[in-house]
Amino acid sequence: MKVGCVKEIKKLEFRVGLTPDNAREYISQGNEVYMQAGAGEGSGFTDAEYKAAGAQILPDAKAVWDTCDMVVKVKEPLAEEYPMMRQDQILYTYLHLAADRPQTDALLQNGVKAIAYETIRDKTGGLPLLKPMSEVAGRLSALEGAKTLEKPMGGMGLLLCGVPGVERAKVVILGGGVVGTNAAKMALGLGAQVTILDKNLNRLTYLDDIFGARLQTLYSTEAAIEREVASADLVIGAVLIPGATAPKLIKKEYLKKMKPGSVIVDVAVDQGGCAETTKATYHDAPTFVVDGVVHYCVANMPGAVARTSTLALTNATLPYGLMLARMGAEAALKTDPGFMLGLNTYNGKLTCKEVAASLGLAYTDPSTLF
Repeated sequence: MKVGCVKEIKKLEFRVGLTPDNAREYISQGNEVYMQAGAGEGSGFTDAEYKAAGAQILPDAKAVWDTCDMVVKVKEPLAEEYPMMRQDQILYTYLHLAADRPQTDALLQNGVKAIAYETIRDKTGGLPLLKPMSEVAGRLSALEGAKTLEKPMGGMGLLLCGVPGVERAKVVILGGGVVGTNAAKMALGLGAQVTILDKNLNRLTYLDDIFGARLQTLYSTEAAIEREVASADLVIGAVLIPGATAPKLIKKEYLKKMKPGSVIVDVAVDQGGCAETTKATYHDAPTFVVDGVVHYCVANMPGAVARTSTLALTNATLPYGLMLARMGAEAALKTDPGFMLGLNTYNGKLTCKEVAASLGLAYTDPSTLF
């Protein structure tokens, strides 16, 4: 198969879908790899390194899209990329379609076989291709939240860990999954008071076991969220319903009860956000203020640490990508029901239940298509 990788064009996105080592793996299995010139520079990989691995360098994105049977990316295609996609082409990347009707329409109209990293499941029901970026985003959320609490950044001027004789900041985390667990690990390490809310009692038990008395766990209800958010200095939104729009747990009216200069870091922004006031931002202007509360809502947080993120992501995506290249999309997806869940669109049909429900579109069971 001809496998291609283009340079990410989302604002201030520096990750890349294939490393030189990845290219070498694809080529060793009989595939051809085509890289857009400069695609890896943001993550510290040069064209010369890709050439040394056996990849061919093409001058622009259109040349890669036109040449390749499968395109590997990191972020979802943007509007200027829509015309480059074509019927039967495999697109292997993060998509987050539930909050993106224009992209969904473009994938359907172009007949793309779109496989989303974030909806692939492993044999335990986990999300193996979302997990590494959730780990990065969770850890970054505490660091960025701590920074945003500083007065020059718009926050109340609070040091997360306090100092002797001064109270530590209170961090409230909504969601005890991978993002929430990593946010808690970092916030506790920084010395904050940390409370985490979740509806899964088994998960709360697990968190209580690993963190002990350092972490306060609470069962998540609307009343508990309203109460905890009001007393928080930093709120981290870490909720996820795979493939679907994030639930709006932080109501706009809650903000009036929050402390002036407190901070919300909404890691769920890719899926529409878990605060009613969330809107996507970028690294060069990451925050905005509503009712005195500073919102940090960067939609590609891991892109800020592109080298770490690219290596962590491609470690996870490579095995599935090699299967697609070796067997073709249909045969590869049939080998594993969890892999099949990654298929979001196929030849003009929407094949992800959660996306269909979120956007009010017709769902087609992929098992009926091939």
